[in-house]
Amino acid sequence: MEKMRGFEVANGWQDKNINLPIRKTAKSAAYDIEAAEDTIIPSFKLGQKPTLIPTGLKAYMQSDEVLMLFPRSSGPKKQGIMFPHSVGIIDADYYGNIDNDGHIMVQCINIKDEDVLIKKGEAVAQAIFQKFLIVDNDNAKGDRIGGFGSTNK
Repeated sequence: MEKMRGFEVANGWQDKNINLPIRKTAKSAAYDIEAAEDTIIPSFKLGQKPTLIPTGLKAYMQSDEVLMLFPRSSGPKKQGIMFPHSVGIIDADYYGNIDNDGHIMVQCINIKDEDVLIKKGEAVAQAIFQKFLIVDNDNAKGDRIGGFGSTNK
């Protein structure tokens, strides 16, 4: 059977008891993404960079699909975490890249007054696979040569 789309454990994380994402109900659109290790997210201060939460996961999909990472609706209230970029985009060619094997990291900031500990196995994001469209006369020919944040390099 040909692989269409799904999740795998990224290289270097095979012995870390990483749970593959699941949908919790039959009508859920999203797969819950868990933290791969305990991560402290400091209380937000202006000028501070977001914290990257490792997931230990990579995702494979068709060339006309994207994996979108969204904050969990309970994230700000329960965990104090938000995404500084609103939605994370994982392109099909991120899978297996030479820099990090396509390891998915979740960018977060903490809106609480104190540091927040995200524990291994705690859900930190939700992920949805989606088809996308391209415009007439699209001529994208570039190849990904790196991992996180490498599109324009």
